[in-house]
Amino acid sequence: MKKFSRSLLCSTAAALSSLLTACLFSADNAAAAPLQTSLASTSATATLDQSLITQNPLTQSTLDRMAQKVAVAYRVIDNRSNPHCAKEHAHGYCFRAALRFTSQESLSKAGWQLYFSHITPIRQDFSKAFDIQHINGDLHRIVPTPHFQGFQANVPQSIEFIADYWQLSETDPMPNYYFVAENLTPAVVANTRPLIDPETGLERLPFVGEITDVEKQFKRTPQDKSRWATAEEIFRSNADTPLLSAHLDSAIIPTPQQLVLDAQGRYLDLSSGIRLDRSGIAPAQISAALARLESFGISEQVTGVPLQVIVAKNAAPAAKPGSYHLSIQSTRIAVHSGDAAGAANALNSLASLVTLGRLSVPLMDVKDSPRYSFRGLHIDVARNFHSKAVILKILDQMAAYKLNKLHLHLGDDEGWRMEIPGLPELTEIGSKRCHDLEENRCLLPQLGSGPFGDTPVNGYYSVADYQEILRAASARHIQVLPSFDMPGHARAAIKAMEARYRKLQARGETQRARQYLLSDFEDQSEYRSVQNYNDNTVNVCLDSAYAFIEKVIDEMRDIHRQALHPLTRYHIGADETAGAWQASPACQRLVLNQPSLSIPQQLGAYFIERVAAMLASKNIETAAWSDGLEHTNPQKMPATVQSNAWTPLFWNGHQSPHRQANRGWQVIISSPDATYFDFPYEADPKERGYYWGARYVNTRKVFQFMPENLPVHAEFWNDRNGQPMRLDDRQQRDAQGNIRHQPRNGNRAFRGVQGHLWSETVRTDKQVEYMLFPRLLALSERAWHRAPWEVPYNPKGAVYSRQSNFFTEAMQRQREADWHRFANTLGQKELAKLDLAGLNYRLPTAGATIRQGRLHLNVVFPGLNVEYSEKAGHWAPYSEPLPVNSAVKVRTVSPDNQRRGRALSLNGE
Repeated sequence: MKKFSRSLLCSTAAALSSLLTACLFSADNAAAAPLQTSLASTSATATLDQSLITQNPLTQSTLDRMAQKVAVAYRVIDNRSNPHCAKEHAHGYCFRAALRFTSQESLSKAGWQLYFSHITPIRQDFSKAFDIQHINGDLHRIVPTPHFQGFQANVPQSIEFIADYWQLSETDPMPNYYFVAENLTPAVVANTRPLIDPETGLERLPFVGEITDVEKQFKRTPQDKSRWATAEEIFRSNADTPLLSAHLDSAIIPTPQQLVLDAQGRYLDLSSGIRLDRSGIAPAQISAALARLESFGISEQVTGVPLQVIVAKNAAPAAKPGSYHLSIQSTRIAVHSGDAAGAANALNSLASLVTLGRLSVPLMDVKDSPRYSFRGLHIDVARNFHSKAVILKILDQMAAYKLNKLHLHLGDDEGWRMEIPGLPELTEIGSKRCHDLEENRCLLPQLGSGPFGDTPVNGYYSVADYQEILRAASARHIQVLPSFDMPGHARAAIKAMEARYRKLQARGETQRARQYLLSDFEDQSEYRSVQNYNDNTVNVCLDSAYAFIEKVIDEMRDIHRQALHPLTRYHIGADETAGAWQASPACQRLVLNQPSLSIPQQLGAYFIERVAAMLASKNIETAAWSDGLEHTNPQKMPATVQSNAWTPLFWNGHQSPHRQANRGWQVIISSPDATYFDFPYEADPKERGYYWGARYVNTRKVFQFMPENLPVHAEFWNDRNGQPMRLDDRQQRDAQGNIRHQPRNGNRAFRGVQGHLWSETVRTDKQVEYMLFPRLLALSERAWHRAPWEVPYNPKGAVYSRQSNFFTEAMQRQREADWHRFANTLGQKELAKLDLAGLNYRLPTAGATIRQGRLHLNVVFPGLNVEYSEKAGHWAPYSEPLPVNSAVKVRTVSPDNQRRGRALSLNGE
């Protein structure tokens, strides 16, 4: 039985001359000097330990054979904490799991190591034959000990271990375990590669054991009240949503502010196309919206229905940008708006009225204006890279559903995804992960990326790629906000600049080598970030760090300018890492010379304030995450600050946005409870995604969100453990009488809402589409339209819980009726449009129950087809309850009949 030791890890890494970044700056290597001199101190140990590896050298063919013949199996044993959990880690929470190795034939007992990603650190293993070592981030390795006698044919060998927190999902384990041996090309273990289900197109990991035990595997603790989204549970949830037919032809998503139907119920036939007459607007400003209409069968024709588009000041029904007036009359269509975005929005509303296959739309008069000026979507392409093609597809859908801000997350620990002229190392090193533990060619493998740098999760946007994205966004009236996270979450940039330093230092160009350094080689600080890195935080006390940031900002500003998409707002991230800079000589000098910096904890705020001032000097507005901004002095910040408020509601997530709105900042609601689309759709271990902020975020939950009144959700939502919440929004004081919290001032409204897709578990473009759609449509509904059933915010403050009843029964009935309309519109109109766009959206799992021997099925989006199967491989369409005599499977079918949803099983009576 072994416990992870930092000193043991570093000596082992030194023995392999491989773990440069994990050990070079550690407190256990107190003699560590600047990068170019530190390797000498490890050479003696390296020579000694390498003899253990080279005594039985492997050949490439043997290593490749091991990867083919040795099968890995991963299984969660128990998520419930036990006495083995270390109180100093993960708040005392840990889980027990096991790895099992089975070889088809007898294979070598020495000379190899097995590397793999594990999202939480493995703290202790229980094996005499193997030793598990944590490298950095999520990278671990298994090393055979002298007790290991080799892989015997068909004789399983297991390692049980303990790791932090929980693993509740079958997508938590990462793929692409790989064998390495000295001087050989790594070999990926064959059965750890992801496979694609031929029926659903969904990824599965064949080496991961199924989660089946509710108490031991599905729940965090005995107090966890989460309900597994079984077929019967889904049936109960869907039971109140009827199939509707009335008024769907007139449904527009997102719902307009005012819509008046023709009293006689007449329709306008558009099968002959449209004849455009425009005034005050260039063709390019509505070309994307017209292309959408054309894809539905409504093209520009000389003999088409007259469509007049007029853009002029004061032409729209409200002063808000993007407002419009759409009039569909018996012989013509008229659009009036005050700006080009409004005209495009009107045409997208016209497209929303279309039901595919029917080219007539109801006569109506629509006057519409957006609820929020900021209607955003955040896409993380840093953790795992995603192609330009999928971003362009998403821009099309954002415009169609009236979202207008793309927050593109381009830099994080696991990758730098943007070409920056003059800093080639950012993409040469920082855009790919591979097995180079010294990180001279690439970053360490993370998130199951495997040993090779040419896989789809690696990559970056060239200047030309990014400018194509910018131009596409401009044509759709979408602003792109680039984001490179700092000072925390910056490991890719840090390692790229260290590689640059080594290269230039070897040439004797010391001044240039240090020009953009982000790390202090003399820093002896010990810390672990949330993602378990010990070297991912920019040293905020180095002038070279600000030189780097200014270089990136200036280049990005030029790139935007060349694409005619001005860079007016830049997201700096502002994440911090506890414990960073504590033992940095550079920071000690800065604190000594800056009277305002009395303690190192103020250095994060110092960084944000300094970068914000830099941006302001360039007429660029600052955006950042709320937790980093919390520590800044508002007096030292620019007049305009965007704060993305992301704290989960059950952690009092209403308090920070209220406090920062009271400062006059532009608060963008980013509550994970409803806006994090990397969370699972349902509480089912087979659904992809993390769940730290909510056990599930389905489309209905997004629809229910009231972004203007955060604490009211305690009346009808639970926390991540299925337990009721109590949120106190009254004024609160600390022991010294200082105000700790007070309600949001009545004149301080939030500025917008943003959806988020982080990509730790999202490895392909199809998975991007699956996680975003159809939840994105519900986000657009809440960002554009304030529903009449939403509870007005009370600036006097109140306590919200299941007992407070501010959300009245009348409001609840109104919300449910609104949901029925929305859900039917998706099932009968909008999902077919997503099919037409080639999007791999999530088909919902079907609800099912057996009553008196008869099978009853339903679906969250009425109108979507459902199938059932009593015999393996034979599926039949469902139309009404029918008798069954055995276990059945149920699934949904896409409107175009090309895809099938994930099947659920139901036992017969």
